[in-house]
Amino acid sequence: MLDICLLGTGGMMPLPYRWLTSMMARCGGSNLLIDCGEGTQIALKEKGWSPKPIDIICFTHYHADHISGLPGLLLTMGNAERREPLTMIGPKGLERVVTALRTIAPELPFPLQFIELTENRERMEMGPYVIDAYRVNHNVICYGYSITIPRKGRFDVERARAQDIPQKFWNRLQKGEEIEYEGRLLTPDMVLGEERRGLKVTYCTDTRPVPVIAEYASMADLFICEGMYGEKEKAVKAKENKHMTFYEAAALAKEAQPKQMWLTHYSPSLIKPEEYMDEVRSIFPRAKAARDGWTAELEFDEE
Repeated sequence: MLDICLLGTGGMMPLPYRWLTSMMARCGGSNLLIDCGEGTQIALKEKGWSPKPIDIICFTHYHADHISGLPGLLLTMGNAERREPLTMIGPKGLERVVTALRTIAPELPFPLQFIELTENRERMEMGPYVIDAYRVNHNVICYGYSITIPRKGRFDVERARAQDIPQKFWNRLQKGEEIEYEGRLLTPDMVLGEERRGLKVTYCTDTRPVPVIAEYASMADLFICEGMYGEKEKAVKAKENKHMTFYEAAALAKEAQPKQMWLTHYSPSLIKPEEYMDEVRSIFPRAKAARDGWTAELEFDEE
C-alpha cells in the first residue's frame, strides 16, 4: 500500500484555508516528502501524521513557496529525537540553499545527505521507492517526480519444486535474496514470474506543459499536477510566468491516462477552483480540484 496526502495546495502565499505546496507519501514505514512550503508542519499536525519518520525530501525547485517550511520542520524532527540520516534530493545548488536556511536551524541531531540533480532525467532507488526525477520548464531549474513502488512477480511453486529448491528457502528467494546451497546459486528469477504492475504517483508543479510530464504520468495511479489558473483570461499570464492553466493540465492527463488527476498549486486569486471543473472534466473526466489534506490509499491490483 502507498498512502498519499496532499498537505498544501497553495502557490505563492499561504491563505487561511490553504497551505503552501507539499505532498507526503508513506510506504512500509518509510515517509517521503515532496516540497516543504510554509505551513507544512501545521498541515502534518492537522492530518495526524508525524514528521519524525521522514526519510527523504524531494524539492522541485527553490522558490520560497516550495522550501520556506524546511527550517522549522528540521527543528521539529530534531526535537522529536530523530537520529537517522535524512536524504534530500533537488536541483543543483541544494546543499548551498539548505545550508543558508539552516542559519536559523544550525544544530541537528541527525546528518543530512544531499543528492543534487544535474541531468534531465535521473532515477534513484531508496527504501521501498523508485524515484524518477525529470526536468520541466519553469523560469528556474525545476523537476517533477514520479514515485513508484515496484511489485515482484508471483512465486511459482511448480518451478521451485521442479528445480529441487528446498521449501525452507522459498520465502528468502521471494524477498529477493540469493542463496548458495550445495554448490548451487539459487536466485529469485528461478522461482518468480514476471514483475507485476506496481504503484505510481507522478507529481509536478511550476511548469509549462511539456511532453515529458505526460510521459512520466502515463498510466499512473495518481497524477498530481499544477493548475495555477482556472480563469481562461489568465492563459497569457500562465505563459509569461511559466505556469499552467487547469485546461493545460487536463490535456496532459488526457494524453497520459492516469487513474485520476488532482489539481494543485492554485493562485491566491483562485478562491473556488471547483467552479471551473465541469469544463476541465470535459477534457479529462477523472480530474479533481484537490484541497488541503486530501488523502489517497493506493493498493496493488488484485490478481
